[in-house]
Amino acid sequence: MRTLVPFESTTPKTRLDGVLDADERRAFSRAMLRDVCTALRDAGHDAEVLATAPVSVDAPVTVDKRPLSQAVNARLGDERVGIVVADLALVTPTAIDRLTDAASEADIAIAPGRGGGTNALVVDHPEFRVDFHGVSYRDHRAHARDIGASVSVVDSMRLATDVDVPADLVEVLLHGEGEAASWLREAGFELDADGGRVGVRRE
Repeated sequence: MRTLVPFESTTPKTRLDGVLDADERRAFSRAMLRDVCTALRDAGHDAEVLATAPVSVDAPVTVDKRPLSQAVNARLGDERVGIVVADLALVTPTAIDRLTDAASEADIAIAPGRGGGTNALVVDHPEFRVDFHGVSYRDHRAHARDIGASVSVVDSMRLATDVDVPADLVEVLLHGEGEAASWLREAGFELDADGGRVGVRRE
């Protein structure tokens, strides 16, 4: 299955600027992107990275400077297409398999993110279009209902956990198995349980 991986390569992960400088954010975001592409490849799918600027990764890259939703929608149509966001640092081939298994049962498979977002979809309906703004999980389900498309929801911790803010780094250190987790450890990050609630600290 052809799978689109949208990637902000110009100024990625600005909400991590409290713990990572600009160069580190670029390096960390690319490590997450490689994890996603590796998981897709190991699950038997072809990844196409939709990047806002050229980026080096072991997958075909298409530069598209349009907003995320526009760039993705330009590639939706009559064929079955997957969409997986590039900051799923916990993703594994098994998690991708769960997404594609759900897609075999419905026109649209959706893996919601925390806070109402959408982290992955498989679209097999010619009228479906994405809109990643706001509460996109709710909006995608409503759109599917409006066009008469069936929906299967994938309840997956690994697909639900996207990395946007410093608190999300806890999950990467706890559960990550790929380059992103290794990058954080090599950069000196570790779990910090001294304050009761688990956080991260940097040596």
